[in-house]
Amino acid sequence: MASKTYTYFIVSTPAPFVAHVEINRPQKLNAFIEAMWLELKTVMDALSVNPDVRAVIISGAGDKAFTAGLDVEAANIQGISDSNDVARRAAAIKRHIQEFQDSISSVEKCEKPVICVLHGYSLGLAIDISTCADIRIATANAKLAVKEVDIGLAADIGTLTRLPKVVGNFSWVKEVCLSARIFGAEEALRVGFVSQVAETKQAALDAALKIATLIATKSPVAVQGTKELLNHARDHTVADSLRYTGVWNSAAIQTSDVERAMLSGLQKTKPRFEKL
Repeated sequence: MASKTYTYFIVSTPAPFVAHVEINRPQKLNAFIEAMWLELKTVMDALSVNPDVRAVIISGAGDKAFTAGLDVEAANIQGISDSNDVARRAAAIKRHIQEFQDSISSVEKCEKPVICVLHGYSLGLAIDISTCADIRIATANAKLAVKEVDIGLAADIGTLTRLPKVVGNFSWVKEVCLSARIFGAEEALRVGFVSQVAETKQAALDAALKIATLIATKSPVAVQGTKELLNHARDHTVADSLRYTGVWNSAAIQTSDVERAMLSGLQKTKPRFEKL
């Protein structure tokens, strides 16, 4: 897959079957305007079905920020509807929020595993995006926060829904969400929000690439199925998830990848899997 530059994102291929998505508005600390979240969905939806992609890394362009969140200077909630009727204005705002949520949720819905590299300022939308990711790595200088109460609203794009499921300490989740205080990478590691901390952005990207490259060597049928089933288990009862797993694998287990993986184990060779 050749490198591709969108208006606000750069997509490259640092290793076979690995895509690297960079949020590309460094002059504004990668802060999001509406066109960016709409384009993010375009990017992630394309990668989700691209047979040449088996793992995705997301980072921010430049060294200062993954993203500083929503560009509040460009945001204009009043301009969403020109109606004076409260119900009609509310309906327009609800549709706007839904569109925003769907765009960020495209990271979670991507069929391929997504690794998020949080570096520098990682505020607001950075938490929304990273909680959608499957794996999170932070740099030692990362400054993270759920900032929405500081701009007078409850976070509505996914953090309040996903963060309690990512981090088991509900007291900590409420503390950072209610206070909007900044927390660092070591604290994020301690509560389980990130799986590792790297000293620099490059070291974090190298760590992400190492994981992504390893994932890309596995059966794409197995990897994509594992992501789907883990996310289903998170949101459903054990009984429902076991039932869904049985239905899923009744088809997936018939893949030739199972035989290839078993034979490679016996022959002590590396299996090669077809694109999916």
